[in-house]
Amino acid sequence: MKVQLSPARQSGYDAIRKGRGKEERLQIKGRRFTPTSKASQRLGSIDLLKEWDVVLLVLLDEHYEPTEIFEADRQAVTAALKKPGSRARNERGSLAVSQFKSIGSRIWPS
Repeated sequence: MKVQLSPARQSGYDAIRKGRGKEERLQIKGRRFTPTSKASQRLGSIDLLKEWDVVLLVLLDEHYEPTEIFEADRQAVTAALKKPGSRARNERGSLAVSQFKSIGSRIWPS
């Protein structure tokens, strides 16, 4: 699969992935964890009104080196964001890193 960054200021997605006869718009989120980081970090806002197909979560170490990448499709992210009970999740489109990991799958390292 080939990933290409989208033009700057593209609303809703950051890159395009082409492969297996289809094209997917990727929204990329990142979180840096240090030895003193709180375990309950949240992703930035995910806007369900924007165009995107997949969200990638890149986890970074204290030196900003990637350690893991997780992926979740639009259907799984939408269901998690609309689940009742959390104002941060429902109104701001914000998921906890642990929630995202539970609805997605680790794609790197494989």
